[in-house]
Amino acid sequence: MAGNRVNDAVNWFMEELTSRVVAESGISSDRFHLGKIILRSLKDYPDAVMQIDGATGESDTNANILEESVKCAVCFRNFGLKTGDVIVLMAPNHRSLCVPFYAALYTGVIVAAVDMTLGVKELQGTFSVNEPKIIFCQSEKATDIQVALNDIDLNATIVTFDKGDYLCSLKEFVEEYADDTPIDGFRATDFDSENAAAFLISTSGTTGLPKAAVTLHKNFIISVSSIWSRFDTFPSPTTMALVGSPLQWLTAIINFLGSPIFKYTRLQSSMPLTQGHAHYLINTYKPTYTIVSPTLMTTLIKEADEKCDISCFETIFLGGSAVPLALIDEIKKICPNTEVLNIFGMSEIAGAAFHGDPEYPAACGKPMACFQYRIIDISTQVDIYEPNVPGELWLKGPSIFKGYYKNIAATEEAFAEDGWLKTGDLFYRDENWNFYFLERIKLLLKYKSYQISPVEVENVIRQHPGVLDVAVTGIPDPESGELPVACIVIREGFDVTADDIKELVKGSLSDSKQLRGGVIFMNSIPMTASTKVHRRKLKELVQDLERQ
Repeated sequence: MAGNRVNDAVNWFMEELTSRVVAESGISSDRFHLGKIILRSLKDYPDAVMQIDGATGESDTNANILEESVKCAVCFRNFGLKTGDVIVLMAPNHRSLCVPFYAALYTGVIVAAVDMTLGVKELQGTFSVNEPKIIFCQSEKATDIQVALNDIDLNATIVTFDKGDYLCSLKEFVEEYADDTPIDGFRATDFDSENAAAFLISTSGTTGLPKAAVTLHKNFIISVSSIWSRFDTFPSPTTMALVGSPLQWLTAIINFLGSPIFKYTRLQSSMPLTQGHAHYLINTYKPTYTIVSPTLMTTLIKEADEKCDISCFETIFLGGSAVPLALIDEIKKICPNTEVLNIFGMSEIAGAAFHGDPEYPAACGKPMACFQYRIIDISTQVDIYEPNVPGELWLKGPSIFKGYYKNIAATEEAFAEDGWLKTGDLFYRDENWNFYFLERIKLLLKYKSYQISPVEVENVIRQHPGVLDVAVTGIPDPESGELPVACIVIREGFDVTADDIKELVKGSLSDSKQLRGGVIFMNSIPMTASTKVHRRKLKELVQDLERQ
């Protein structure tokens, strides 16, 4: 059950667990070895239900996954994979996805989870950077993968989770490369886990080509623990976590790591998380914890009082984009006993940047002990020490990522002197050291000599009772730069006009922030696979849609 204040219970738990791991191996850096820590945890709680696929009803205990993942790890070694080699995982969240995931962590192999929807050209770019030795996927995607590999002359082995013609399945891979190593006799690979890469996390930021953030075993041991700092019962700080995003996104990785270590059930699904399917999962399994985007949560509660009972959640973390206060208020009306926290996280820091505080719902939280913080004036690059003055957030600490994989230029651009990570996000802090997210710097619209925050305009529009969801973007204008346009989803039963929205903005914001690009009414706001607003797709859509 979640506590009301940040406490050290998770640190005591992790200290005891990692001390046992180090005592067994005699290697001090093993306190950061995700593979050895997960192996120890699976053995500690063999009967615990680790995961449920809500689409099929299949479930697995720790003992099931221990056996399958150890066999897979043995096969990795016999296949010839070495520490530092890369495997790609491209599949929905079905029960077998975690098998090579954990096997890689045992053996020091780097996991790169890749979006299943990528086309051949996108796969070429991804594989040419990651250079995977094995690609695990569904059979329906194997042809595209093989074409991409052929075009870049890369010889990677394709292994399918399901059975397809002329393809090697996971079952056949294990049969071919397995040996007689007993489960109890298996030992994870020794390596310097303080400096070893665990994951390549795809991240394109707001715009630009995809990059892969190199995150270390150490990064995640620190960040995964920090997420549970508001909880006081270990193991099992929560009963069941709903995973709403595919594995290539940070929130899924955190739960794939956290569920065996902290002994809670991971509720996932091999089907897309539509509103109807999410309602089914919540009503059927009653999850107690989730990390979701504001956009997805808005969709979930659209008819929650009639079709979905979200009061089962003890804790809801909202993150991935700016969190409207009105959304938190609406959730609290439906389930007043649920703790709802506004969080800010990044792949580059392997987790969250602040301790959430429900007493300040508009803030992302207060500083964590594992980070140092700076707010920098984006024009002068000078530190801002005064409260309530916005600037770019810079972070430094042991869970900061290593850099972008094989991308020196992008890595150098991400860091300032002395290892400070430039987040690219506008923040300010108040007198009590609560930090408030304002906007991605790259998302700011340029109208003449003014910079416009889409989030600021969105927050005004959300005040209209007939607006269910809104996203503001810009359309190019040869004279002014960009003109703000509002994309609106109307709440059922309301009649909202473009003039209503324009008048609301006119009465609240300065002349430069008016909706000169117009208003577009949509059935839904486009989302990425991680359920954030798909800003790039939105900007493309508005060029062709009718604006009022």
